[in-house]
Amino acid sequence: MTRPAAIRIDAQDCAPARWDDPARGTLSWRTLISGEVTPTDTLVCGIAEMRPGETFALHRHAEPEVYFGLEGEGSVLIDGVAHRLAPGVALYIPGMAEHGVPEVTQSLRWFYTFARDRFDQIVYHFTHEAPATEPAPE
Repeated sequence: MTRPAAIRIDAQDCAPARWDDPARGTLSWRTLISGEVTPTDTLVCGIAEMRPGETFALHRHAEPEVYFGLEGEGSVLIDGVAHRLAPGVALYIPGMAEHGVPEVTQSLRWFYTFARDRFDQIVYHFTHEAPATEPAPE
């Protein structure tokens, strides 16, 4: 089995994506590493950005996630508990933990990562839409 080669990614070269759905969120992100855009596996990561007044609705997904603050400051709710996200602060979000960013009052940027091959494999279950259940094992 050959292992993937090392790659270098410049965030400025990554296409921005955005949700403009008040029910789910109004945030932007750049996918840095994910099997559908890079020759990689087992890891997805990127940079998320929110401007003042934007939101990221409460949701769950099977994969654990890590947020690492890059710029600004905000509050991330994880299972009903507010956690401060700021530069240099890492938050571990367990799989199926309900989490989101209710609203930011200043610009906020963070690095996020999941142990998964591709971003499009991560199934988001938004709390207000339908109850989330653990997916069947693959």
